[in-house]
Amino acid sequence: MSRSVRTRPEGSGQALSEAYDTALLDLDGVVYAGGAAIVHAVESLAAARAGGMHLAYVTNNALRTPDTVAGHLTELGIPTGAEDVITSAQAVARLIGEQVPAGARVLVIGGEGLRVALRERGLVPVESADDDPAAVVQGFGGPDLPWGRFAEASYAVARGVPWFASNTDLTIPSGRGIAPGNGAAVEVVRIATGAEPQVAGKPLPPMHRETILRTGAERPLVVGDRLDTDIEGAFNGEVDSLLVLTGVTDGAQLLAAPPQHRPTFVDADLRGLLTGQPEVTPAGDGFRCGGWTATAGKERVELDGDGEALDGLRALCAAAWTAAGQGSCALDGGKALARLGL
Repeated sequence: MSRSVRTRPEGSGQALSEAYDTALLDLDGVVYAGGAAIVHAVESLAAARAGGMHLAYVTNNALRTPDTVAGHLTELGIPTGAEDVITSAQAVARLIGEQVPAGARVLVIGGEGLRVALRERGLVPVESADDDPAAVVQGFGGPDLPWGRFAEASYAVARGVPWFASNTDLTIPSGRGIAPGNGAAVEVVRIATGAEPQVAGKPLPPMHRETILRTGAERPLVVGDRLDTDIEGAFNGEVDSLLVLTGVTDGAQLLAAPPQHRPTFVDADLRGLLTGQPEVTPAGDGFRCGGWTATAGKERVELDGDGEALDGLRALCAAAWTAAGQGSCALDGGKALARLGL
């Protein structure tokens, strides 16, 4: 994918699992939610793998170790090794290791995933700002992370210790709804210190670099549910992406996406890996996909036709993104989305 402005989702005559050698799959909202497998995920991934596609699981969640994540996926019926899991903890540990001496102490505000990743890089995790750390690293620590850990980070950062964050996702999906993510915790330290961390996770280049180094992917396809991390990360890495609508992003957010948040392909769930993608073509003053035609008026996007709801959503995206050009779409697509049940 080039970095030019995308005005419509692309089509593919091949199944995506055949067109790309490696799927770089987000986890929360794509493969599972609240620990349980998302519908169609297990069987779709099994079919993609059986067809020769390499599956790699790329997560901004720095709490769990690759071994733990792989064990969880295997329990869900998705056989996975630790080497198939790439975390923002690994990406940030590499970033820190490139800037501090070997064997340096690093103050950890987060969970075991960060500690394991730091040790892998020859760094020493410590717990206090008084332990003379060469860096501070902050990653998702789960709902039980004590408030005092943020104070510990603030003490060190205020003294001038370099500050790193695994990622800055403000929210994460859970089985009960949307919960605060590591980005919300990073804001606590930012407010207390006025400092800015170096960030490794999606959508930034360190995470993409870590993923490619660990997977060796030559034709990767990023698969995610978030526009501001998964899809923007693919845009920054100049690779193609598939947005699935099983997590954070809904139809209205997709229509309003600015260029860096526009996916190459869109599908309801991971079954989209196993099929070709329908082409979106110009039709008069609008765009057609399947049985639907969408046209952008002055204030709203109009939709006509009948057929698969996702085809209608793709046509809507083409009309809205073309109207928006380099910006976010301000056209009202609510009525059209309601007709599609989206």
